[in-house]
Amino acid sequence: MATLTHIDAAGEAHMVDVGDKTETVRSATAEGHVRMLPETLALILDGNAKKGDVIGTARLAGIMAAKKTSDLIPLCHPLMLTKVSVEITEDAALPGLRVMATAKLTGKTGVEMEALTAVSVACLTIYDMAKAADKGMQIGGIQLLEKTGGKSGTYRLEG
Repeated sequence: MATLTHIDAAGEAHMVDVGDKTETVRSATAEGHVRMLPETLALILDGNAKKGDVIGTARLAGIMAAKKTSDLIPLCHPLMLTKVSVEITEDAALPGLRVMATAKLTGKTGVEMEALTAVSVACLTIYDMAKAADKGMQIGGIQLLEKTGGKSGTYRLEG
């Protein structure tokens, strides 16, 4: 059975010691979405949101958030990320926007939290920038799609 790495033998939260781990290339990709009214999606895609470029701002917010993950999530290690990308695409079937983020580094610990944080903050930024038009937007589907590197190897979401 799997154990929780951030809980010590006494049941106390602690930061994992990664000092003796081997550096490997590590990456993680996460996704999420913002569901909205079709009119709100059109407003964003046409560049007519009152606060400006929703997609560009959300992309930048996601990248910045990935770099600040250790400031936001207790027990996360500060990391020297070598790459963070955030892609935001239209999904007319939602209707809304899909957000995908990838974080990468060569290091001793994984970047899953950085990818998940990037997606979360990008989605929150989309909501913030378009809430004047649609307070009923829904953020959802935030999940890890894939991670590579490290002792545990590769993980891919099945389905």
